[in-house]
Amino acid sequence: MASVQTTSEGIPVIVLKEGSRQSRGRDAQRNNIAAAKLIAEIISTSLGPRGMDKMLVDSLGDITITSDGATILKEIDVQHPAAKMMVEVAKATDSEVGDGTTSAVVMAGALLEKAEILIDNDIHPVIIANGYQKASVKAMSILSEIAQKIDPKDRKTLEKIATTALQTKLVSIEATDLAKIAVDAALAVVTQKDGGYGVDLNNIKVEKKAGGSMIDSKLINGIVLDKEIVHSGMPKKIEGARIALISAPLEIEKTEFEAKININTPDQIRSFMAEEDNILKGMVEKIKSTNANVILCQKGIDDVAQHYLAKIGIIAVRRIKESDMSKLAKATGARIVGSLTDLTEKDLGEAQIVEERAIENDNWVFIEGCKNPKAVSLLLRGGSQRVIDEAERSIHDALMVVKDVIEKPMIVYGGGAPEAYISTKLRTWAQSLSGREQLAVEKFAEAIESIPMALARNAGMNPIDTITQLHAKQNAGERWTGVDVVNGIVGDMQNSGVIEPLKVKEQVIKSATETANMILRIDNVVASSKPAGGQPRMPEMGM
Repeated sequence: MASVQTTSEGIPVIVLKEGSRQSRGRDAQRNNIAAAKLIAEIISTSLGPRGMDKMLVDSLGDITITSDGATILKEIDVQHPAAKMMVEVAKATDSEVGDGTTSAVVMAGALLEKAEILIDNDIHPVIIANGYQKASVKAMSILSEIAQKIDPKDRKTLEKIATTALQTKLVSIEATDLAKIAVDAALAVVTQKDGGYGVDLNNIKVEKKAGGSMIDSKLINGIVLDKEIVHSGMPKKIEGARIALISAPLEIEKTEFEAKININTPDQIRSFMAEEDNILKGMVEKIKSTNANVILCQKGIDDVAQHYLAKIGIIAVRRIKESDMSKLAKATGARIVGSLTDLTEKDLGEAQIVEERAIENDNWVFIEGCKNPKAVSLLLRGGSQRVIDEAERSIHDALMVVKDVIEKPMIVYGGGAPEAYISTKLRTWAQSLSGREQLAVEKFAEAIESIPMALARNAGMNPIDTITQLHAKQNAGERWTGVDVVNGIVGDMQNSGVIEPLKVKEQVIKSATETANMILRIDNVVASSKPAGGQPRMPEMGM
């Protein structure tokens, strides 16, 4: 039925199209807040080193096992619009800083839960949103006051940061080994930038192969290609490689326009084929003249050209992705050449070894020992496909947090210590405010405590007792007291070496506050009718 509104004179006005439904005022707010809280509840059990994993099965039956907040929310088919906003906050946090996705969603859920109490007490959502905004600005300034500056190339600290990120994952047992690899990879591609440093993670190629153990994962100072050498007659290994990168095909190119060749005698066929042969032979001679002994080609390589290359002992690999070609150029120092006629000895790159190796049932080409590689590869191994898929997600988070700290070398200690400290300071600051915003700031202080409480709950500790002990110790001057999840106690996070980037903590507070405020300001949800054939309906509460 169409939504019928009436004017003050009682004249009916049809505003919304037939089949449309709407909820407004408190109903709309309750509905949205409940959906957002449900999303927060789903992933709050995944927070921290003692967080549980989720098994996600898609419509095709493919299984993903992970505790990564962004991945969980990406895989769940969320229908409710407010719940989708919570998914977006996780995605945004993941792409910006790579870690803290679960924290951001848990905090956004807690902010909405606390806001609901204020709304029930007739405090307008806009006043709550303004209070939350002020509290988030104050929280950031408190964070920057307690943050510590570090040397962006201090390997020991960077390894602790990467280990902290990896401790919360499925791969936590191998966290220390993987952290070393992640730090080595990030430091290998560091560049100077505006008085500081930058890290382009696109220059780190991650290859994964099931088999072996996670400990077999390693960093390669060069590039791994999941390709084979094109011809069995070519050498499988070359030391002191001189590498040509060619983006053009080593084939006889077909004409762009339609052409016919009339051949009347066998001699003409022979001469035609001999001419093709000569052209391909000329290409190989050109390559030989530059002293190249490895050809890496973005396009195809003709069978005849392969034969001639094999005869003179040159290794060739074909159909390499464009992104891999640019990484190869950065790793070996070679220049990608668009036309074979332009190839000169100056364009060649260098590597100590180019070798084809068997990895399980496949043969891959390793370009290793590059002098000063600006692009490197991580080869991840693990007992099963699911394990290495999760290892890849985990190593992404570890690389991101290392990148965050190299680019902004400020850190705080984790375990919920900064959140508990901010909470105490915000409560004191709230006393200086007047009006109803003071209540919103106090609720913000309570909501930020949802992080240490979730950590304690997931570790099997009593959340209320834990928070009480946290505040008692922090008030006694032990600023970095947090939840030592591994030992199930309240302890000093500085001594435990649980370090997190300031950038991640700031992003979590920003994303959570913005999302909560956006949902709070909605007081009317209009759901359009489905296209013909579908039943109109309001978004459901669940997923």
